[in-house]
Amino acid sequence: MPLELLRNDITKMNVDVIVNAANTSLLGGGGVDGAIHEAAGPDLLKACKALGECLVGEAKITQGYLLPAKYVIHTVGPVWQGGRHQEAKLLRNCYLNSLELAEHHRLQSIAFPLISTGAYGYPKDRALQIALSSIETFLQDHEMMVYLVSFDRESFELSEQLFVDIQSYIDDQYVEVAVKKARSTSVKRKLREPLRCLDNQEYKNVVYEYKTQRVKLIELVEQVDMTFSQSLLQLIDEKGLSDVETYKKANISRKLFSKIRSNDNYQPSKLTALAFAIALQLNFDETQKLLARAGFALSNSSKFDIIIQYFILQGRYDIHEINAALFKFDQRLLGQS
Repeated sequence: MPLELLRNDITKMNVDVIVNAANTSLLGGGGVDGAIHEAAGPDLLKACKALGECLVGEAKITQGYLLPAKYVIHTVGPVWQGGRHQEAKLLRNCYLNSLELAEHHRLQSIAFPLISTGAYGYPKDRALQIALSSIETFLQDHEMMVYLVSFDRESFELSEQLFVDIQSYIDDQYVEVAVKKARSTSVKRKLREPLRCLDNQEYKNVVYEYKTQRVKLIELVEQVDMTFSQSLLQLIDEKGLSDVETYKKANISRKLFSKIRSNDNYQPSKLTALAFAIALQLNFDETQKLLARAGFALSNSSKFDIIIQYFILQGRYDIHEINAALFKFDQRLLGQS
């Protein structure tokens, strides 16, 4: 997937370039900055001295020296001062200038930390939204593999209200599943009882209830007249989207999309199929139908599925916001698997 959230040590990322959240002197410091200088060795400091200072929001590049990454892009994030001193604009510039510098040097993969969220105090939920939106803006017109890296999931904070809403929705759906499971067990038990224990109407009610629990399965089985690829391409035409718009909105690479377009019988992963459903802004029923073409379905017994349902039912189709929520709840991410 063109944009991926990872829990990792950025100094160990084997990419073309990693981004250092530096200070204006570029002479090293604490946090990510200190870790990158330590891992790269003393030659990095010598190169930074030769560059001179770097203004907030700007970016400069050096070699990676002892790092697995070939290069390091140094950018200076803003110190949080309550949001009244152009902090958002400056932070956005950090990401865009770093990406443009990587593009200028023809680099294909880049890994960012969550800039300014350490000692500089930028609120993590706001910083995450700026990072995601900035990277998404760049990827609309460029092809590059971008990683957003943190040591732990706590570094990627959702807004408090969104986190609470999702957690409440998950809890509600799990309760519903438990009730349905208990009810299903009761129905099956009744069907195993001798018929003399049930009058005619009660028996009919139990049989009807038992059968309706399988309606969705029957519907899925009947939806095999089109393959996933055929259905996807038809939906893209109906939505009036181009191929490029679609695979970028789905966080899918051009290479994978080409495989899907050229092969009517391509079998996607569930993550890929759902990514396209989000990109096409399908409602819940439409999403289930598209998933069925690939042999999948959304279920209330899976936390991953419940989170996807939450966003679809809320009409929120920003795949990067969804992936941030999935990452926070320790789930797989949508896109190319």
